[in-house]
Parts: sequence; C-alpha cells; structure tokens
Amino acid sequence: MLFILVLLITTSVIFHANAQTKNNNDYDFFDTVVNNHNQIFPVSGIPSAIEMVLKYCKAVDFNFYDLQLKWQNKTDGSFRDFDKKKLYGITFSQEFNLPRDESFPMDSLFQTIENELKSGKKVIIALQVETGWSIFLVYKKTPDGEFVSYSKQGSHTTILRNTKEIVKKSNGTEIMTYSIPPDM
Repeated sequence: MLFILVLLITTSVIFHANAQTKNNNDYDFFDTVVNNHNQIFPVSGIPSAIEMVLKYCKAVDFNFYDLQLKWQNKTDGSFRDFDKKKLYGITFSQEFNLPRDESFPMDSLFQTIENELKSGKKVIIALQVETGWSIFLVYKKTPDGEFVSYSKQGSHTTILRNTKEIVKKSNGTEIMTYSIPPDM
C-alpha cells in the first residue's frame, strides 16, 4: 500500500513538473509592445506607431517616447516626415502616396503588406475611421485573408479586423514600411 501511495505521489509530481516547464508558444512580443505603449498626444499617431515599431524591433526600450514628445500635437505632419529616415538603425519608407481614386493599385498595396508580414515585420498604415484618418499598425493576416490592425489612443488599444475593407472604401491609402540591417 505504501508503494502505491509513493508511486501516485511521484507520478503526480513528475506530471506537475513537466507541465510547469512547457513553453507557451502563444506568446507574442508584439502584443507586449502594444499593451505597454501609449499614444501620449491626440495627434501623435505617426510617431507613436514608429515608436511601437522601434520597440518591437528592440531598438529602443519600453520607456521610449522621444518621437511623440518632439511631435506633440503637430497637425501638419505626415508619413513624409519620416520617409527615408534612419532611426536607431531602422530606416522607414513612405509608400503608396498616390491619389485615392479608382486607379489606386489596391492589389499591389495588399501584396506589399502581405510580403512585409511574411518577413516578420509590421506595416504602418493610415486608415479612415469614423473620427477621420488614424494611424494603425498592420499586425497579421487572418486565415480568411483580412488584415488585423492595432492603434493606440492614450493607453486604449483599438483593434480592427477589417483593414482591407476600410482601405477599399477609402479608395486606397499610404503605408510606411521599414528595413532592418542584418546585424540588428
């Protein structure tokens, strides 16, 4: 009887120890970046998104808000302010700065976003929402082919699961991509 009791306790301890050492494959560092980031000014969406990219790439720490502090509530800013700029080793590029009309190369835009996501990067995108144009980060592509995008307003995170639909309704939009040096 003592042998059976020892066997049961040992087996239970082994199963418990194995359960405690398994890796959690659901962890996503990007979620951590977004959850710990704040957009500190109402109109600092562009530098806020760039800061999230820098944090995601581990080029800066979680307390980095220098770009927003410099920008503050600049109302005449655009992606152009960061086009071809190298920040902390990462170079940002404005793309698809084209008229938003029926000739907008929608398929090319979506393919560019998909290629960036496949390479492990995120894409900064301007999306027209109820309150006007806001800046989002395209996070991933869903199994049904739609893009999921995140934005911050203060500490509040907005998640859109219909990014393509919004872009189509707007007849296009511009994006920012980035390049990372191989040694980073």
